[in-house]
Amino acid sequence: MSPDTAVALDAPILRIKGMTKIFPGTVALDDVDLEVRQGEVHALIGTNGSGKSTLIKVLAGYHSAEAGEAWVGGEPFQVTGRVDQSEALRFVHQDLGLVLQLNSLDNLALHGGYPKKSPNRIDWDKQRRMAFELLSTFDTSLNIDLPLSMATPVQRTVVAIAAALQGWNAERGMLVLDEPTAVLPPDEVGRLFEIIRGLKERGISVLYVSHRLDEIFECADRVTVLRGGKMIETKNVADVDKKQLISLMLGKEMDAGYRVAHDPAKDAETVLEVRGLTGHFAKDISFELRRGEVLGLAGLAGSGREEVPYAIAGATAIEFGGEVRMPAAGIDWKPVGDVEGLKLSFVPADRGSEGVIDGLSVEENLTLSILHDFGSNWFLSKRKERRIADELSKTMTVKVADLADPITSLSGGNQQKVLIGRCLASQPQVLVMAEPTAGVDIGARRGIFDLLAEQSQEGLSVIVASTDVDDLLSICTRVLVFQDGAIISELTGDAINETTLVQAIEGIEASTGEAK
Repeated sequence: MSPDTAVALDAPILRIKGMTKIFPGTVALDDVDLEVRQGEVHALIGTNGSGKSTLIKVLAGYHSAEAGEAWVGGEPFQVTGRVDQSEALRFVHQDLGLVLQLNSLDNLALHGGYPKKSPNRIDWDKQRRMAFELLSTFDTSLNIDLPLSMATPVQRTVVAIAAALQGWNAERGMLVLDEPTAVLPPDEVGRLFEIIRGLKERGISVLYVSHRLDEIFECADRVTVLRGGKMIETKNVADVDKKQLISLMLGKEMDAGYRVAHDPAKDAETVLEVRGLTGHFAKDISFELRRGEVLGLAGLAGSGREEVPYAIAGATAIEFGGEVRMPAAGIDWKPVGDVEGLKLSFVPADRGSEGVIDGLSVEENLTLSILHDFGSNWFLSKRKERRIADELSKTMTVKVADLADPITSLSGGNQQKVLIGRCLASQPQVLVMAEPTAGVDIGARRGIFDLLAEQSQEGLSVIVASTDVDDLLSICTRVLVFQDGAIISELTGDAINETTLVQAIEGIEASTGEAK
């Protein structure tokens, strides 16, 4: 559908009235109203626990509401009692729901079905034509015959969106994008925004859920804020700024330029040295880390920045060259990846697949790194484990009804706090973190930043490798900028500001404004 034939923008494509969802002991949604207009990109924001995920799951038919009514394209659909997902609503979730071992053709067919020549024969020619037609509208150079494991993150997102749009009447429906940039490198986020703008030009209505406030100003027309399960306010994006959105989300004023970093003592001892680290992207990387320092690693995808934390922590099957030592722990030079004896803990980038253990409780996830403290090979003191887990959960300000609850019952921000708490429980000298706030709302981020600042002031040294500029600006005392596998810049003090950092990451000379 072209913009010329689109339905008027003020006609609601989605209308929710009085939606209420109650879990034992928690009102997750409290009489929520929401309207999304035809052809608009409508952002939905709020801290972890605000009700965003619950609202999306009710719309998807995963949960049923205790009360409320809903309409899509003017047609009512059931959200209470026994519910089924409305065909007018299509969803692209954060995990995308793709099978990476299969190619685009098969992934599209898994969602929309295979066309048949006969009851027992797939019409592959028709399937290829359909796939090309679907993907051509997104202007992405994707080889549809290669497995998606070989595709870029944004290409995978495109396939997930295309799969959701199959066999769908966009004029009377809405696409829900739930944290679509959570795993995208910064140089691909802009490409996704172009795709979203293309969807809008075709008259497709989009409900865009995100923790990253900067994205709201890039792609959304209006924004609705949830807090504590209540709908707080809906605003035109053009009429608000980041600070106002933060205040609406948290219910209090908070500086959008928040910074907690402190400078370690000039004569602080060196706790970690890396020499000649070399991998797929990284080329002969060397640096030192001092006690109490929070060192940031910045750079675009493929710059080498993303390899360093995994190499140091020995958390990858890829072989790396180079050496590492921890003089303060009495560990002399040894090969990168050999972590025996290193007083080091690691928070991986993807907490879902690399960090928390889905089948275990909150308590068990918290104490996994120190099980040896609770008994012998033959006996485990559950009482001591519970006491330590309770102390850790309070230190980390984890919001949990019962430590015996499954880890999957927690919000993303609280799961991240559990993962960090597990790492700190082993009392490391160095904490290495990759993408520490991916999928974490601004309130939980501030809690994590405050905790890291407190720990670093007590002597913990931290390495933060992040694609989120706010992470680096908020917490780091020094930032190393990577490009083409090498460290090209080191920022300290007042030089750690948004302009200088972004210019360095993009390879732009600050003095001339020209690319290197």
